[in-house]
Amino acid sequence: MTTATMHAAKTNLSKLIADAEAGEDVVIMRGSTPVVRLVPIGVDTRGPRMFGALAGQVRVDDSFDDPLPESELARWEE
Repeated sequence: MTTATMHAAKTNLSKLIADAEAGEDVVIMRGSTPVVRLVPIGVDTRGPRMFGALAGQVRVDDSFDDPLPESELARWEE
């Protein structure tokens, strides 16, 4: 993992970007605190989605499939 202070990141931004594009984990620090991870666009760092990850945390009301009231339907037609 590559770490750089804010000042070093400003000075060496091109190299840090090249490191991130090459797959290196680049972290920019404010003092001794890590504040930013530099990753190339298009790289998904979240990992794979897990089926059922929100089980028990989401509830769908019984009225979910009920027709919309006329006032709501009218707003969709504006």
